[in-house]
Amino acid sequence: MAAEERDVFGVALVTGGARGIGFEVVRQLAQQGMTVIVGARDRAKASIAAEELSGDGLDVRAGTIDVADGDSVGELADWVAGEFGRLNVLVNNAAAFADWSETASGADLEDSRAVLDTNLFGTWRVCQAFLPLIRLSEHGRIVNVASGSGSHGDPQFGLATPGGTAATYAISKAAVLSLTSKLAAELDGTSILINSVDPGLTATAPGMEEMGARPIPDGASSVAWAGTLPDDGPSGGFFRDGKPMP
Repeated sequence: MAAEERDVFGVALVTGGARGIGFEVVRQLAQQGMTVIVGARDRAKASIAAEELSGDGLDVRAGTIDVADGDSVGELADWVAGEFGRLNVLVNNAAAFADWSETASGADLEDSRAVLDTNLFGTWRVCQAFLPLIRLSEHGRIVNVASGSGSHGDPQFGLATPGGTAATYAISKAAVLSLTSKLAAELDGTSILINSVDPGLTATAPGMEEMGARPIPDGASSVAWAGTLPDDGPSGGFFRDGKPMP
């Protein structure tokens, strides 16, 4: 289905958009005709990313946002309101990571709290701040980037996999799935669709290809899909490559 038929034109914000999967999501949404804001904690990195994509003829802007800082989130929301008057698509991609060998019984809970403040509360904070602007869009879309590690049904990295490693990250992403469900129930009957997406194991660091990771554009397209759903698309679900996940 063509972009024009899906009404994907408008303004999008991608947090954690200066590199990796987020950067490619920015590119893919902009290629469909959207004005896309690269959200990053470091203004210089956001500007470099925006300039690179703008050089390809895409409408990409730089935005500063630290999802763990309420003032930072509010300032960007105010800027978007003043500049565009609405937001059509919000992609919550910014994430923090913990030691992959960490288990629940041995986790440093202060470190865990910091991860949760980005992955769960950061996502929640951004949703709350930008929802009023999304309500002004006729076709609002919210995409929470989750992970198979937060699912009971993922056989490779899920919550029930042997060893229980990457505990904090997995628990934070399981909580993101719950947040998505609650927001979808609250927004039922509106024009806003909200879903969680697992980009899958993606080669965002050297050596990951040897682990079976797929190219960044493949993982990013899984995310961009949920940001360009038609009006009769799903809401409250968890998907990878457009297919439901447990």
